[in-house]
Amino acid sequence: MSAESLTIGPNPKSIGGVKIASIINFFIGLAIFTGGFVTFEPAPYELVLAAFLGVSLLFGLRIPVGVLPILIPVCTFTLGGIISSFQIEEYSRGMIYNAVTLFLGVTSVFFAILISQEMGRLRLIFRIYVIAAACTSVLGILGYFGLSGFEIFTRYGRAQGAFADPNVFAPFLIAPILYLIYGIMNRSVTMLPIRAGFLSVIMLGELLAFSRGGWGVTTITALMFYCLLLLNEPKSQVRAKYILMGVAGLGTLIVAIIAALQIDAIADIFVQRAQVVQNYDGARLGRFARHAIGFELALSKPWGIGNLEFGFLYGEDEHNVYLRSLMSYGWIGFVSWMTIILWPLIVGFKMLFQNRPWQVYFQICYVVFLGHLMLAWVIDIDHWRHVYLLLGMMWGCILLEKKHQKAKNLARRHAVQSKPTRNFNDEMVPAE
Repeated sequence: MSAESLTIGPNPKSIGGVKIASIINFFIGLAIFTGGFVTFEPAPYELVLAAFLGVSLLFGLRIPVGVLPILIPVCTFTLGGIISSFQIEEYSRGMIYNAVTLFLGVTSVFFAILISQEMGRLRLIFRIYVIAAACTSVLGILGYFGLSGFEIFTRYGRAQGAFADPNVFAPFLIAPILYLIYGIMNRSVTMLPIRAGFLSVIMLGELLAFSRGGWGVTTITALMFYCLLLLNEPKSQVRAKYILMGVAGLGTLIVAIIAALQIDAIADIFVQRAQVVQNYDGARLGRFARHAIGFELALSKPWGIGNLEFGFLYGEDEHNVYLRSLMSYGWIGFVSWMTIILWPLIVGFKMLFQNRPWQVYFQICYVVFLGHLMLAWVIDIDHWRHVYLLLGMMWGCILLEKKHQKAKNLARRHAVQSKPTRNFNDEMVPAE
């Protein structure tokens, strides 16, 4: 057993003639696809990943030391939640909530390990992610336009796809949108119509969700990703292509939105949702007032007040994941949460500008994750499955970079040791 990893189980290479790697890739694809269908809990996503993780441990999952920076704070985050759950009489409710938290955190570790084993799984994940986003968008679009039997995929006149909330559905679509934009700008022309078709469907789903947060994060992350592409591109011709395509894409988007707004139903909700502050935000006990109350309460409640207890006390949940980490996980949970989200952003920042095979995947995950952290000031994301997927992919890329640097250092040392030296007679002899 390597000093840098822990292997659990027999670790076979194949089962019944089928390579373990192929089986792993199949279940990765299945898990990512089911991540687009979360209308009830436990969702198929949890069931697939729980079975997948259990079998992986049984057959020899290697746990590298490099995942400890995410595994340890995930565990302490959950510990804070367990302690907080004992602040209320119905602590069993909190235990269930914390079990979900721990499981989702472990999925990040699991994806990081799988990606560190094989970089090609990043492409697999993103391709299946695109398919899942397109499928759930189609459901939301059909429901929005009133097709019989699809009404369940809308809520309050807004598309929500196969999700329980439009405000979760819309952010779920952002990473596939950026991936498709990159593919249109940089991949083969023959696949352009297919990518454009997928992008159109997903963008329409994004629009019809009427999620201010989704719209805002999509815009911000797209701009950040676009700037990264320009900054990292050494060829002036390619930069010029990016600028021309960016202008053309922006123009097309504006025309498409104007066309969509010609439909009265879309225009009415669009005007309503485009307001920066809604009534439930600025009311006397609205979202922002509850934020102030909660942060003040946290000063006198270091162990938290109990999982989901804030909603029972004030009529609505925190709608701020940083406040929730204090209320439902205590000070321990808050410090752990900040460690979980900031560590990969700090460690991985320089990777945004390093030319690697996994660079574009990391850039997308980085900017979308950062966008979600901005959104987290007005919504609770601690149980969003795709957030933990993004986190796992970021750490997977960080582990790939560590392996790359280790191999590079070994090659450099080997080159130095093999370099010829001179003896006293000025004759060339190999170094020992």
